[in-house]
Amino acid sequence: MTGRPPFPPFDENTARQKVQAAEDAWNTRDPEKVALAYTEDSEWRNRDVHVSGREEIVKFLTQKWERELDYALRKELWSFHGNRIAVRFQYESHDAAGQWYRSYGNELWEFSEDGLMRRREASINDRPIDESERRIFGKRPEAEHGKEFPIY
Repeated sequence: MTGRPPFPPFDENTARQKVQAAEDAWNTRDPEKVALAYTEDSEWRNRDVHVSGREEIVKFLTQKWERELDYALRKELWSFHGNRIAVRFQYESHDAAGQWYRSYGNELWEFSEDGLMRRREASINDRPIDESERRIFGKRPEAEHGKEFPIY
């Protein structure tokens, strides 16, 4: 089968692989690369924005990472069943004025048979932080893959 393994239905190991692959891809901040993990007709709800299809995903992510500078993300598996995965995440970024934020959220993912995500729903809250409060710096070291990240 062509597509993006691992394929559903997911077990704990393959669900964790999907989550880590998503985290790694998003940390590249490369909209074209990230969009390849989604079906051509993928549907998103990101906060209050609805996005449909890869072309819109690329546009959305390009604009996101133009605003959210030095973006660094951590994702954690919350639950999985069949072709669905739920994650919690945190990321940090700053705006053009230098104000840092930690963003907290949850995502619901649904995958097609070929392992591409066809649906993504994200609920996200932002909290201003001082630069000295940062704890997420770039890509997660491999030794920390699969480890829980503090809620606070």
